[in-house]
Amino acid sequence: MARSAKNYTKSSFIAINPSPFFHSLPLSPLNSLLFSPKNNLRNLNLCSSPNLSVFYLSLLFSLTFLGILVLTFLPTSHYHVPCPITSPSSPSSILLTSLSSTDNEEDQTLLSNSVMVPLPAQGVAGNLSDAETEFWKQPDGEGYKPCLDFSIGYRKASASMSKEKRRFLMVVASGGLNQQRNQIVDAVVIARILEAALVIPVLQVNLIWGDESEFSDIFDVGHFKRTLQADVRIVSSLPSTHLMSRQSIETKIPHDVTPQWIHARFFNQLNQEGVLVLKGLDSKLSKNLPPDLQKLRCKVSFHALRFAAPIRELGDRLAKRMWIEGPYIALHLRLEKDVWVRTGCLTGLGPEYDDVIYKVGQSQPEYLTGRLNMSYTQRRLAGLCPLNALEMAKLLKGLGAPKSARIYNAGGEPFGGRQALQQLVAEFPNLVTKEMLARDGELTPFINKSSALAAIDYIVSLSGNVFIPSHGGNMARAMQGHRAYVGHRKFIKPNKRAMLPLFDDVSVSDEELGDMVREIHRSQGQPEPRSYRRDRDVIAYPGLADMNKPPEMISGNMTGAMCVYSALFMRFAWMVQPRNYLLLACHASNETVQLYQFSRWAKGQGYLSEKTEEAKPE
Repeated sequence: MARSAKNYTKSSFIAINPSPFFHSLPLSPLNSLLFSPKNNLRNLNLCSSPNLSVFYLSLLFSLTFLGILVLTFLPTSHYHVPCPITSPSSPSSILLTSLSSTDNEEDQTLLSNSVMVPLPAQGVAGNLSDAETEFWKQPDGEGYKPCLDFSIGYRKASASMSKEKRRFLMVVASGGLNQQRNQIVDAVVIARILEAALVIPVLQVNLIWGDESEFSDIFDVGHFKRTLQADVRIVSSLPSTHLMSRQSIETKIPHDVTPQWIHARFFNQLNQEGVLVLKGLDSKLSKNLPPDLQKLRCKVSFHALRFAAPIRELGDRLAKRMWIEGPYIALHLRLEKDVWVRTGCLTGLGPEYDDVIYKVGQSQPEYLTGRLNMSYTQRRLAGLCPLNALEMAKLLKGLGAPKSARIYNAGGEPFGGRQALQQLVAEFPNLVTKEMLARDGELTPFINKSSALAAIDYIVSLSGNVFIPSHGGNMARAMQGHRAYVGHRKFIKPNKRAMLPLFDDVSVSDEELGDMVREIHRSQGQPEPRSYRRDRDVIAYPGLADMNKPPEMISGNMTGAMCVYSALFMRFAWMVQPRNYLLLACHASNETVQLYQFSRWAKGQGYLSEKTEEAKPE
């Protein structure tokens, strides 16, 4: 559970919602057994019987097991506002109802209006085959939805953090648009961990595309500040009191660092110097954070990082031009020259083009990303190569996409020009790009602005009925998470390891290939809770879970159950062996530890202080 940075060294299990179970226990034989001040001789004689001892022991374990089950499935306490489960067919209502736990109505309205929501998914009319109907069908969201339900401890700490004026964090974000987005998200989280104000991040000049855009050119600065005002103080520049400070620039940050590591490494330094500058944050912060920090990640990515008005307006216009003519597919084709060089793969365009990629790779081996000892064939079959135009055409046909399907290509300029797309266009002629959709002069302000053009692709892709990337990457992960966050719009991640051998097998007929491809990707787009794999990026897998029974609440109730169990067992041991003081001392020490953990947990959640505040006269 995310709290102020000084509390990060506490045990991680203190991240649950306390159950009202202990306040609602009626007087019962179980209570009298636990709290009766004295046993009479008759009871002691009964317990000395072996049969009755076994009976009481069985009864004790049965009641304890029943208590654990009850505690596990009890609803959260009145302090926790669970997110109601809504119909999966109404994404807009999902967004509006998922923000019920913010501090006031103004915050709720701001958050509910800040999410970039896609245009409604359209139905498909006409005589369609079963495969075509299945292709356009949207996944069943099963009632899952996003929930920015921050804990009491988090909200209490926000009061001071939102007014921070002594410590300032500066971050330099590098790479393409979605890589920069990831680093900005982590910058906000790190500022929260360090209890620091965040200076609007600096976007490093992109050496590959030569894009010199600043933060305000890509994102809405005012909206960014307003959305996060309750979480982290955001400032446009350093105050004059800190301009002459000695600024430490930290670049050597290990991968997968925890909040505890961040706090231990930088907090004292930041306290002394007042300013901390971080570079090279890409994928450095752990993907597995406390729940509040994970929710903050989602809040930044899906709410705060809204594109600047000129980008947003043009993106919306192009999306409506695609949408108004019916359902469409958004493809993110990774066919650019730098992608082929970095992956070490062949283009499929012939020896002339492959030789160019090979020579660049030999002269600049640092561009190749891992697996240096693998051949091209091994890389391809391992799923490390982008799908080329022919392979994407086979995938679409196998999935059941009709030949008349309208396709939006969200990729950059392909290496090889039109020839690179020829085999795809031959099968699916209705393929368009932003350049084809835009009218004269609409794209002029964004010439040589690769990040702005990528943002336009992002907006149009979000409203597509189906999104399919030809290769992994930051854009694919961001789109996967965003489409899940707004109602589980269909997202198909090609399983290249499973399907490429089928593409190469000439003995497989088109009908058999289609059946196998559809079976391989049948569950694509369905809700996939992060709890199954905690190391997954919450931006791609936004932690979708039934918030009426979150894992943190179940863990907390289990802690409470162990307190009851320890007390019951200690009582039973005293009944069986009333003078075994060593046994009694062991159980008493265990009970003391359990109660100490329980008190730390309640204090960390703010429940003890909450009760104290309620008792104070206003």
